Amino acid sequence: MDATPRIPRHIAIVMDGNGRWAQRRHRPRSFGHRQGQKAVRAAVEFCRRRSIPSLTLFAFSSENWKRPDEEVGALMQLFLRALDREVDELHAHGVRIAFVGDLRPFAPELVSRMHAAMARTSGNSALRLNIAMNYGGRWDITQAAVAIAQAAARGELDPATLDEAGFARHLCLADQPPVDLFIRTGGETRISNFLLWQIAYAELYFTDTLWPDIDANALDAALADYAGRERRYGATSAQVRAVG
Repeated sequence: MDATPRIPRHIAIVMDGNGRWAQRRHRPRSFGHRQGQKAVRAAVEFCRRRSIPSLTLFAFSSENWKRPDEEVGALMQLFLRALDREVDELHAHGVRIAFVGDLRPFAPELVSRMHAAMARTSGNSALRLNIAMNYGGRWDITQAAVAIAQAAARGELDPATLDEAGFARHLCLADQPPVDLFIRTGGETRISNFLLWQIAYAELYFTDTLWPDIDANALDAALADYAGRERRYGATSAQVRAVG
């Protein structure tokens, strides 16, 4: 029997708990978001060191626009400063950055820097770092359906031949492995409209640890839990053991 621990090819994380982390310290929520950047660096370094090819972080959901204007504004400034500060280091370590989601509502300055970061790191291969911005799983599926309908209207696609694989090619992250491990921090046990299609067979891991407190030890605990799961994909345990 192979004793090598199973390593996920793709980890997706809902980074929850920044605001509560700050409130427990009687600080503004924006302070928690700034502290959360340290956990982002820890997660990126963790995946690099363990040769995990893809990491997707839920940075700003399509529902987050409902938050107080002050908090949204602070987040936008935080994103701008992070791009200025972090891209050089990520590029030096071979990280390829992709922003996924509907970027149209963001300020032109921020969108310009996002595209510049993607262009600069496009040739890197050590880690695919996907940052979900104004992203929602329902939006992702809807925009794929629209793209397919438009292709069919142009005569480029026969709807009768469409299968799951063909549909999935129009989704975000289509060029990367399916999500193997979904992690949510902060104690909530919801998917929150994140990568609905892509996590269909992912292992789900929920932790009470707030995002700013996440470090390599916390992520190792998630990987240990993942390694102990039996991934059957609809088969029986006996069938999985026979193949293994």
